[in-house]
Amino acid sequence: MFKGSFVAMITPFTKNDEVDEKGIKELVEFHIKNGTNGIVPCGTTGESPTLSHEEHKRVVELTIKAVAGRVPVIAGTGSNCTREALDLTSHAKEAGADGALIITPYYNKPTQKGLYLHFKKIAEEVNIPIVVYNIPSRTGVNILPETLAELAEFKNIVAVKEASGNLDQMTHIVELCGEKITLLSGDDKLLLPVLSIGGKGVISVVANIIPRDVSDMVREFEKGNYQEAKEIFLSKVYPLSNAMFYETNPIPVKTSARLMGLPSGDLRLPLAPMSENNLTKLKADLIKFGLLEG
Repeated sequence: MFKGSFVAMITPFTKNDEVDEKGIKELVEFHIKNGTNGIVPCGTTGESPTLSHEEHKRVVELTIKAVAGRVPVIAGTGSNCTREALDLTSHAKEAGADGALIITPYYNKPTQKGLYLHFKKIAEEVNIPIVVYNIPSRTGVNILPETLAELAEFKNIVAVKEASGNLDQMTHIVELCGEKITLLSGDDKLLLPVLSIGGKGVISVVANIIPRDVSDMVREFEKGNYQEAKEIFLSKVYPLSNAMFYETNPIPVKTSARLMGLPSGDLRLPLAPMSENNLTKLKADLIKFGLLEG
């Protein structure tokens, strides 16, 4: 159902630290113009932890309106509280989202049974395609392939954004779930390996600044042009993906967007501006790859 390059879109803020509604529209146009296959608002890269519930819902609504059906919108709707995730997912459905990206509950560290019951309840109560988001480095829990295989029995649990960094685990997901669960890379640096084991695309951080390159890479791979895909990956996607993690995401990517003249604004605390050393390295990378004038 979902394949290709989906951007985990940044949330632009105004000088007054309000959601930049005009900026969201501009970013959506930038991505569609540059071949992005789908938009994901209110994920980690969109600073969802520091958005109020009202802001969160507003960003989803604005994104859906700006996209106007041209590409799918998968709204970030996860929480470590099942009731809260249900509320955000229900809102996304009512607002017209094409899917919901739901992170594994964080901080409270549920068991595999708890993870299963969390996603089961949402899948049963909200009829919207669900992408499970697994990122143990942030949440403290890892949803196992066997648990995903159980969840694959629900028709509206359709994909997993896998950011565990464990290719063995991802291969096991493909082995256990087959066509029931679409594997999407949650780590730009592993995009080519994930595609090679059966992944169908990516929910990308670096696509915020090089949407055309990420989209072209996935498309070339799908067409069987593996050498072309590898060339794009090694020459641009991979090195810039490394740069996006000089500091905690989304600090570098949002800083990059601002330097490139894209709608961005400041980061919200507790995320802080980049250190001078890392900022110097980031600027050098952007210049090297033609994204910033020297």
